[in-house]
Amino acid sequence: KGCDGSILLDGPDSEKTASPNQSVRGYEIIDQAKDAVEKICPGVVSCADLIAIAARDAVFLSGGGIYRVQTGRRDGLVSSADIANVTLPGPSITVPQAIAAFADKGLTAVDMVLLLVGAHSVGVAHCSFLSERIHNFKGSGKPDPSMDQFTVNTNTVNLDQNPFSPLVLDNSYYQNILLRRGVLQIDQELGMNRFTRPIIANLANSVDFPARFGAAMVRLGAVGVLTGTQGEIRSSCRVVNKAVKKDKSG
Repeated sequence: KGCDGSILLDGPDSEKTASPNQSVRGYEIIDQAKDAVEKICPGVVSCADLIAIAARDAVFLSGGGIYRVQTGRRDGLVSSADIANVTLPGPSITVPQAIAAFADKGLTAVDMVLLLVGAHSVGVAHCSFLSERIHNFKGSGKPDPSMDQFTVNTNTVNLDQNPFSPLVLDNSYYQNILLRRGVLQIDQELGMNRFTRPIIANLANSVDFPARFGAAMVRLGAVGVLTGTQGEIRSSCRVVNKAVKKDKSG
């Protein structure tokens, strides 16, 4: 549903239960932030805004610079795990599909390379996302020929293979891709595609990556927002307000 905080709602078929969202963590951090702001200014700060603000702080704490967050979002009333609702690009998506997925949200190919690859400069990938590339790429019984050899343990592998910056949000991962060390299939294919490779190369050698990444995050944060009288500002990020009132009244 976009940037309306729908992923925070609990429920047996809510958005957070969808397969692409199973690895999402940090819900309790948003809960803590919501509790804090509700004590000071109840009914003012939406859960959707808190996600955007927390993302900004996570980028800053990861060394990715600082950017200004637009606020004023309202929280959505609907959360569904339906595949038509949770349209997140997977690691085996093709370059044209990735470009189309971001274009559908009003974002350019440059935005896509900034956001999709830039965010992969921090953190780890679970081996379930890599096993096909390593052992049986496209049913060949062999590794992906575009992949340089890198170390994979039984559980996870650093996305950024630079040993000095796996936890730093910088342009190092773009440099990895040019060396054929992109861990996820889509990332490496972006580095080989004739249309997106120049974007990868430009970012790999840029000195203004933090500013450009921040600007792309702001554009992403404007996708599917609710404003004005749309939606609501939840008292709890996990349930809509009617459920909160009903629970309090017994």
